Amino acid sequence: MKAHAHDDPGLARGPLLAIGGLLCGVIVAVAGVRLSGADIRVPDAPATEVRSLRFEDRADGSIVVIDAANGAQIDRFVGEHGFVRGALRGLVRERRRQQIGAAEPFQLVARADGRLTLMDRSTGQRVDLESFGPVNAADFGRLLRASPDRAIAQGVQP
Repeated sequence: MKAHAHDDPGLARGPLLAIGGLLCGVIVAVAGVRLSGADIRVPDAPATEVRSLRFEDRADGSIVVIDAANGAQIDRFVGEHGFVRGALRGLVRERRRQQIGAAEPFQLVARADGRLTLMDRSTGQRVDLESFGPVNAADFGRLLRASPDRAIAQGVQP
């Protein structure tokens, strides 16, 4: 009877031990950093622009964006916009969990390094929007430049 490679348990033992050792080393290194309490986050770049926004669901399924500083409707998301809905859903879920109402606006922060952050100061939650790619971040980025005049030009009723 002819022996096959998969019948020989010692054939792949060396590479498997090397991979197992590498994985154990990574786990030990990560645990060491986590247990040390070292802050490994990259500090935020300075804010170049901050806009306070409120988001309201409408009966037609759209999401209306309101500038919290003056109460003007500046934009509207009609249709899917899954990323916008998902980001907001996570922040709103945390507000509900902490029994915080919708009165406090969200902060959209543009940073000097080009990153965007959506922050909820009432819960301390934040979404680093650039982490989800430039197309998704652009959905929020357009809100920094939006104005009631632009909203009317796009057919959004203030």
